Amino acid sequence: MTACTETTRVLIIDDHPLFRRGVGQLLALDESFIVVGEAASGQEGIELAKLHDPDLILLDLNMKGINGLETLRTLRDMGCEARIIMVTVSNAPEDLMTAIRSGADGYILKDNDPEDILRMVCNVMQGQTAISPELTSLLASALREESVSENRSHASLTERETAILKCLATGMSNKLIARELDIMESTVKVHIRNLLKKLKFRSRVEAAVWAVSNQMQ
Repeated sequence: MTACTETTRVLIIDDHPLFRRGVGQLLALDESFIVVGEAASGQEGIELAKLHDPDLILLDLNMKGINGLETLRTLRDMGCEARIIMVTVSNAPEDLMTAIRSGADGYILKDNDPEDILRMVCNVMQGQTAISPELTSLLASALREESVSENRSHASLTERETAILKCLATGMSNKLIARELDIMESTVKVHIRNLLKKLKFRSRVEAAVWAVSNQMQ
Protein backbone atom coordinates (compact mmCIF):
# COMPACT_ATOMS: atom_id res chain seq x y z
CA MET A 1 0.00 0.00 0.00
CA THR A 2 1.19 3.49 -0.91
CA ALA A 3 2.49 5.49 2.06
CA CYS A 4 2.92 9.22 2.58
CA THR A 5 5.88 10.46 4.54
CA GLU A 6 4.40 13.20 6.75
CA THR A 7 1.36 13.30 9.04
CA THR A 8 -1.63 14.70 7.18
CA ARG A 9 -4.74 15.97 8.97
CA VAL A 10 -7.79 15.28 6.81
CA LEU A 11 -11.31 16.71 6.62
CA ILE A 12 -13.90 14.74 4.63
CA ILE A 13 -16.90 16.66 3.20
CA ASP A 14 -19.54 14.44 1.59
CA ASP A 15 -23.28 14.08 2.10
CA HIS A 16 -23.18 10.27 1.82
CA PRO A 17 -22.34 8.71 5.22
CA LEU A 18 -21.30 5.38 3.70
CA PHE A 19 -18.79 7.10 1.44
CA ARG A 20 -17.38 9.13 4.34
CA ARG A 21 -16.97 5.91 6.30
CA GLY A 22 -15.35 4.16 3.35
CA VAL A 23 -12.87 6.98 2.77
CA GLY A 24 -12.05 7.05 6.46
CA GLN A 25 -11.34 3.32 6.41
CA LEU A 26 -9.19 3.71 3.29
CA LEU A 27 -7.11 6.49 4.85
CA ALA A 28 -6.72 4.41 8.00
CA LEU A 29 -4.63 1.97 5.95
CA ASP A 30 -1.91 4.64 5.91
CA GLU A 31 -0.92 5.71 9.42
CA SER A 32 0.25 9.11 8.16
CA PHE A 33 -3.38 10.19 7.67
CA ILE A 34 -5.46 11.42 10.59
CA VAL A 35 -9.14 12.22 9.94
CA VAL A 36 -9.89 15.26 12.10
CA GLY A 37 -13.46 15.82 10.94
CA GLU A 38 -16.35 14.66 8.77
CA ALA A 39 -19.04 16.94 7.36
CA ALA A 40 -22.34 16.03 5.72
CA SER A 41 -22.76 19.40 3.97
CA GLY A 42 -20.74 22.20 2.46
CA GLN A 43 -21.67 24.65 5.21
CA GLU A 44 -20.70 22.19 7.95
CA GLY A 45 -17.46 21.50 6.09
CA ILE A 46 -16.62 25.21 5.96
CA GLU A 47 -17.15 25.51 9.71
CA LEU A 48 -15.03 22.42 10.43
CA ALA A 49 -12.28 23.74 8.16
CA LYS A 50 -12.19 26.94 10.25
CA LEU A 51 -12.10 24.89 13.44
CA HIS A 52 -9.52 22.24 12.54
CA ASP A 53 -7.36 23.96 9.87
CA PRO A 54 -6.73 20.63 8.08
CA ASP A 55 -3.84 19.87 5.72
CA LEU A 56 -6.11 18.08 3.25
CA ILE A 57 -9.80 18.31 2.38
CA LEU A 58 -11.59 15.61 0.39
CA LEU A 59 -14.66 17.32 -1.07
CA ASP A 60 -17.69 15.89 -2.87
CA LEU A 61 -18.91 17.80 -5.93
CA ASN A 62 -22.67 17.22 -5.89
CA MET A 63 -24.19 17.96 -2.49
CA LYS A 64 -27.52 19.39 -1.40
CA GLY A 65 -27.48 23.00 -0.30
CA ILE A 66 -24.03 24.44 -0.92
CA ASN A 67 -22.50 22.23 -3.62
CA GLY A 68 -18.86 21.25 -3.82
CA LEU A 69 -17.80 24.01 -6.20
CA GLU A 70 -19.40 26.71 -4.06
CA THR A 71 -17.80 25.17 -0.98
CA LEU A 72 -14.41 25.11 -2.74
CA ARG A 73 -14.65 28.79 -3.73
CA THR A 74 -15.71 29.78 -0.21
CA LEU A 75 -12.81 27.88 1.32
CA ARG A 76 -10.31 29.55 -1.01
CA ASP A 77 -11.88 32.99 -0.56
CA MET A 78 -11.52 32.71 3.21
CA GLY A 79 -7.83 31.89 2.82
CA CYS A 80 -7.92 28.12 3.34
CA GLU A 81 -4.46 26.80 2.39
CA ALA A 82 -5.30 23.10 2.68
CA ARG A 83 -4.84 20.84 -0.30
CA ILE A 84 -8.34 20.27 -1.67
CA ILE A 85 -9.25 17.26 -3.79
CA MET A 86 -12.64 16.88 -5.43
CA VAL A 87 -13.82 13.27 -5.09
CA THR A 88 -16.83 12.80 -7.34
CA VAL A 89 -18.79 10.64 -9.79
CA SER A 90 -18.85 13.42 -12.39
CA ASN A 91 -16.55 13.00 -15.38
CA ALA A 92 -17.96 16.06 -17.15
CA PRO A 93 -15.13 18.19 -18.60
CA GLU A 94 -16.84 21.42 -17.50
CA ASP A 95 -16.96 20.23 -13.87
CA LEU A 96 -13.28 19.28 -14.03
CA MET A 97 -12.22 22.60 -15.56
CA THR A 98 -14.32 24.65 -13.14
CA ALA A 99 -12.98 22.77 -10.12
CA ILE A 100 -9.34 23.20 -11.14
CA ARG A 101 -9.85 26.89 -11.89
CA SER A 102 -11.62 27.39 -8.58
CA GLY A 103 -8.59 26.16 -6.67
CA ALA A 104 -8.84 22.37 -6.50
CA ASP A 105 -5.51 20.54 -6.25
CA GLY A 106 -6.95 17.31 -7.61
CA TYR A 107 -10.02 15.71 -9.15
CA ILE A 108 -10.59 12.01 -8.48
CA LEU A 109 -13.46 9.81 -9.61
CA LYS A 110 -15.09 7.78 -6.87
CA ASP A 111 -15.05 4.61 -8.97
CA ASN A 112 -11.25 4.50 -9.12
CA ASP A 113 -9.61 1.59 -7.31
CA PRO A 114 -8.95 2.34 -3.61
CA GLU A 115 -5.19 1.83 -4.12
CA ASP A 116 -5.23 4.40 -6.93
CA ILE A 117 -7.24 6.88 -4.86
CA LEU A 118 -4.79 6.61 -1.97
CA ARG A 119 -1.82 6.99 -4.33
CA MET A 120 -3.28 10.12 -5.93
CA VAL A 121 -4.08 11.61 -2.52
CA CYS A 122 -0.44 11.07 -1.51
CA ASN A 123 0.69 12.66 -4.78
CA VAL A 124 -1.23 15.84 -3.96
CA MET A 125 0.34 16.04 -0.51
CA GLN A 126 3.75 15.87 -2.21
CA GLY A 127 2.85 18.82 -4.45
CA GLN A 128 1.97 16.77 -7.50
CA THR A 129 -1.11 16.68 -9.72
CA ALA A 130 -3.90 14.24 -8.90
CA ILE A 131 -6.42 13.78 -11.68
CA SER A 132 -8.03 10.46 -12.52
CA PRO A 133 -6.14 9.13 -15.57
CA GLU A 134 -9.25 8.94 -17.74
CA LEU A 135 -9.81 12.68 -17.21
CA THR A 136 -6.27 13.92 -17.85
CA SER A 137 -6.69 13.69 -21.62
CA LEU A 138 -9.98 15.62 -21.40
CA LEU A 139 -8.31 18.44 -19.48
CA ALA A 140 -5.31 18.48 -21.83
CA SER A 141 -7.60 18.64 -24.87
CA ALA A 142 -9.60 21.51 -23.40
CA LEU A 143 -6.43 23.42 -22.54
CA ARG A 144 -5.03 22.89 -26.06
CA GLU A 145 -8.20 24.29 -27.63
CA GLU A 146 -8.13 27.23 -25.26
CA SER A 147 -4.44 27.84 -26.01
CA VAL A 148 -5.24 28.38 -29.68
CA SER A 149 -7.86 31.04 -28.90
CA GLU A 150 -5.62 32.65 -26.24
CA ASN A 151 -2.54 32.46 -28.48
CA ARG A 152 -0.78 30.90 -25.51
CA SER A 153 2.94 30.17 -25.85
CA HIS A 154 5.78 29.48 -23.44
CA ALA A 155 7.94 31.78 -25.58
CA SER A 156 6.85 34.62 -23.30
CA LEU A 157 8.48 32.98 -20.30
CA THR A 158 11.95 33.71 -18.98
CA GLU A 159 14.54 30.95 -18.89
CA ARG A 160 13.95 30.46 -15.15
CA GLU A 161 10.17 30.38 -15.55
CA THR A 162 10.50 27.81 -18.32
CA ALA A 163 12.70 25.64 -16.12
CA ILE A 164 10.14 25.82 -13.32
CA LEU A 165 7.27 25.01 -15.68
CA LYS A 166 9.15 21.89 -16.77
CA CYS A 167 9.53 20.94 -13.12
CA LEU A 168 5.78 21.40 -12.60
CA ALA A 169 5.18 19.10 -15.55
CA THR A 170 7.06 16.32 -13.79
CA GLY A 171 4.96 16.78 -10.65
CA MET A 172 7.63 18.36 -8.45
CA SER A 173 6.66 20.27 -5.32
CA ASN A 174 7.89 23.82 -4.64
CA LYS A 175 10.39 22.42 -2.16
CA LEU A 176 11.84 19.99 -4.71
CA ILE A 177 11.93 22.66 -7.42
CA ALA A 178 13.86 24.95 -5.10
CA ARG A 179 16.33 22.17 -4.37
CA GLU A 180 16.64 21.25 -8.06
CA LEU A 181 17.30 24.83 -9.18
CA ASP A 182 19.23 25.88 -6.06
CA ILE A 183 16.93 28.79 -5.24
CA MET A 184 14.71 29.76 -2.31
CA GLU A 185 11.25 28.19 -2.07
CA SER A 186 9.77 31.70 -1.78
CA THR A 187 11.45 32.55 -5.09
CA VAL A 188 9.84 29.50 -6.70
CA LYS A 189 6.42 30.75 -5.58
CA VAL A 190 7.05 34.15 -7.15
CA HIS A 191 8.12 32.59 -10.46
CA ILE A 192 5.09 30.30 -10.50
CA ARG A 193 2.78 33.24 -9.87
CA ASN A 194 4.42 35.14 -12.74
CA LEU A 195 4.30 32.27 -15.24
CA LEU A 196 0.65 31.57 -14.43
CA LYS A 197 -0.15 35.22 -15.14
CA LYS A 198 1.77 35.20 -18.43
CA LEU A 199 0.13 31.98 -19.62
CA LYS A 200 -3.31 33.05 -18.34
CA PHE A 201 -3.72 30.06 -16.06
CA ARG A 202 -5.44 30.15 -12.69
CA SER A 203 -3.71 27.15 -11.15
CA ARG A 204 -0.47 25.18 -11.24
CA VAL A 205 -2.49 22.08 -12.11
CA GLU A 206 -3.61 23.68 -15.39
CA ALA A 207 -0.04 24.76 -16.13
CA ALA A 208 1.35 21.30 -15.38
CA VAL A 209 -1.15 19.48 -17.60
CA TRP A 210 -0.66 22.00 -20.41
CA ALA A 211 3.12 21.64 -20.16
CA VAL A 212 2.88 17.84 -20.34
CA SER A 213 0.57 18.05 -23.37
CA ASN A 214 3.21 20.28 -25.00
CA GLN A 215 5.95 17.77 -24.14
CA MET A 216 7.81 20.19 -21.88
CA GLN A 217 8.66 17.72 -19.11
